[in-house]
Amino acid sequence: MEINFKRNSPEIETRIAELMELIGVHHPRIIREMILSALKAGHDIDYLADLKLMRTTMKEMRFTNKVFGPYRDRRKVTIFGSARTAPDDAIYQKCVRFSQLLAKRDYMAITGGGGGIMQAGNEGAGPENSFAVNICLPFEQETNPFMSASERVIVYQYFFNRKVAFLKEADAVALFPGGFGTLDEAMEVLTLVQTGKNPPIPLILIDSDEGDYWEKWFAFLKETLLMKGLISGEDFSLFTITRDPEEAVQVIDDFYRIYHSGRYVGKTLVLRLNRPLNTDQLQILTSEFSEILESGSHFRMTAPLPKEEDQPDLMHLPRIAFEFNRRHSGLLMAFIRRINSF
Repeated sequence: MEINFKRNSPEIETRIAELMELIGVHHPRIIREMILSALKAGHDIDYLADLKLMRTTMKEMRFTNKVFGPYRDRRKVTIFGSARTAPDDAIYQKCVRFSQLLAKRDYMAITGGGGGIMQAGNEGAGPENSFAVNICLPFEQETNPFMSASERVIVYQYFFNRKVAFLKEADAVALFPGGFGTLDEAMEVLTLVQTGKNPPIPLILIDSDEGDYWEKWFAFLKETLLMKGLISGEDFSLFTITRDPEEAVQVIDDFYRIYHSGRYVGKTLVLRLNRPLNTDQLQILTSEFSEILESGSHFRMTAPLPKEEDQPDLMHLPRIAFEFNRRHSGLLMAFIRRINSF
């Protein structure tokens, strides 16, 4: 039997409709397509390992949304760093202090759920303000004692699902010194924000008091990548390096002073704001940031666009919209900081 999305098989459509009515689902149009996708996979693919990957991915994503869903109204900060950092290490204590400050300002902490910096993040924020986004590994990765009894623990089979959770739910990302995994996460966040595949968020690199990790990494970026023309100077606006946990939290607070969140609607970038901008402020932005506009575009305050109806909790916010020149992601971060200065 042919399976497709065009509603040209009445028997399949009737049975799917009956099943959805029996179970009771939200947004049946979307659920119909998910069911059809599963049926098409079962019809087209006979390689069992591929089907297992698809099955597990959907199960893990469903559980992710179930765990995070009740906390959608609270901002969250994902914390990365070495699993091998000992509790008596100064950088561990700095992470504890940072996450304590987050919790005091009503942020929630998301960590990888293991030891080291991950444990420090959960310790400082407390289990009541924390998530543990863990991974099945042969070593290093049992859930830390601060989260072992929490209902906000997710253990993933696949790294890519875990990575989605880390960023999908994050309003900011903080990175402490770490190994391959930490560097991987730093570069991935930079890549996704630079290419516009992740909305703009603060990326804070928190160094030791000696500045012997991220500041050396920054020197490599300047002396190698920038000098060879592999990145541009404005890319340095994508992140902040600090040795001070208080400053790190302040960077996050300042980023959301007026700016709220953003998304693309087709080719239009929509930035949602905590309060509207006036005509004079729009003129200032135009004079200072015309480079980020595509030819013929302009900054404009707007009501929610029709495609934004899938986020009903954000429909009340004022918006500034424009067609963004995606070659200038670093300037976009500066643009948001300028908005926050008004």
